Amino acid sequence: MSRGANTFVGVNWGSTNFRAYLIGADGSAVDEYSAPAGVVNLDRTGMAATMDALAARWPNSGPVYASGMIGSNVGWKEVPYAEAPAGCADLAAAAVATEIGSVPVHIVPGITCRRSFDGEPDILRGEEVEMMGLASLGTVDGWVALPGTHTKWARLERGRVVEFFTSMSGEIFDRLTAKGLLASIVEGEAQDGPVFLNGVAAGRARKLSLGTLLFGARAKVVRGFLSKPDAASYIRGMLIGSEIADAMAVYPTAGDAVVPLVGSRVVCALYASALSAAGISSAIVDSRIACLRGFKAVHELRHG
Repeated sequence: MSRGANTFVGVNWGSTNFRAYLIGADGSAVDEYSAPAGVVNLDRTGMAATMDALAARWPNSGPVYASGMIGSNVGWKEVPYAEAPAGCADLAAAAVATEIGSVPVHIVPGITCRRSFDGEPDILRGEEVEMMGLASLGTVDGWVALPGTHTKWARLERGRVVEFFTSMSGEIFDRLTAKGLLASIVEGEAQDGPVFLNGVAAGRARKLSLGTLLFGARAKVVRGFLSKPDAASYIRGMLIGSEIADAMAVYPTAGDAVVPLVGSRVVCALYASALSAAGISSAIVDSRIACLRGFKAVHELRHG
């Protein structure tokens, strides 16, 4: 890939998926490509072949930046985390140059923090680019949530990530409803509505532990208090509600302003509904737009 072009490439290379954008000087996507080619499914030969295929698709496309699990200990090259507080300048300066296949690539580091509310560490990879894109859109202070398999709740100050915590509620839902005892009571996808909000309320109330509440969902179906088509909505609501209770416990000022939600619109819509039930306003930001803007910000810092 030539470095003399007016375009550049941003790659979000996660555990299960590979998403790449050919980005113009204005930050818009000229072209994009995705494949189920996450790093956990590829050896080094496979990673090299994936990047070489991208170079063949987009010849003469300019500098290449990659974020996500490609920079982890199961990726191509382990890149040290940037220490919070960290902004775009910190990430751009700490990007590590390497070659994946025949392609020169700068791998953007993730971020690590020590949380102020409990002193414990947390880590992220990939979401830092989205948050830098969010900051470039003007949302630079306050709390932001990035719903997904491992949802991040982060605090930004002046465009820098100060601290965050991670909830595995998305993975818990996916795994428990795919196999095991709860899989037998679930039919269909989770949807917003009264049943979902009942689950949110149960999760937020914290009258019982999450483990007890989850088994209680099975009991509700078996005893006829909850239908199988509604079970996914109730369980998903319960998990999101519990997560919001965590966020409000450790970030009590989060509800004082509109909370940006960065991610899939379908999942973010569930979070928006759950937050609204808790009296918190939110605004959905498409993760694709945030990702494009984040890569643009990194590119401008490294190449002007």
